[in-house]
Amino acid sequence: MQTKLSLMFLVIILAAATLTACGLSQTAPEVVEAYWQALVDKDPVTAVTLSCLDWEEQARAEANSFEAVEVRLEGVTCSISTEGDGDAVVFCDGSIVANYGGEDTSISLADRAYITVMEDGEWKMCGYESR
Repeated sequence: MQTKLSLMFLVIILAAATLTACGLSQTAPEVVEAYWQALVDKDPVTAVTLSCLDWEEQARAEANSFEAVEVRLEGVTCSISTEGDGDAVVFCDGSIVANYGGEDTSISLADRAYITVMEDGEWKMCGYESR
């Protein structure tokens, strides 16, 4: 009886781990989009989770920069520009619209190339550079 329970417990654990791993897998462009969504949602925990280790501090700073303003994403779509072994450059269209005192200011996401890296088996946002 003990062996059957142990085997059943092991099967349940493996099934749960497999389902969790499958559900979390995102492409590099999806990670960049989710990163920006987390920032405008004022969700620094998710922004950091989507970031590589080297970018976590910057993710926190960017999340804090949006805290005092109303922000939203408009027309954001991202795609891979180049992909290497464990890294990819992502380009995005669309913008962040920030409302400062009743006036909208648009921040283009197309002005940067977004660097993503494969870390711990998942794509992570790891910075950007001007295009």
